[in-house]
Amino acid sequence: MESLYLLVPLSVALVFLIGWAFWRALHSGQFDDLERPAHDILADDDRPKSGTGPVLK
Repeated sequence: MESLYLLVPLSVALVFLIGWAFWRALHSGQFDDLERPAHDILADDDRPKSGTGPVLK
């Protein structure tokens, strides 16, 4: 029973800390564009562009 006097306030503080971190991530624009990075990976072209390859002598 004595451990609850320590664990309950710690868990409440942890919930508030996680809530604050989530609120800050929402308002800083962390979740604004979730689709574009997935499409960028699929559209990535690893072939070198013309004129940027190695110079042959």
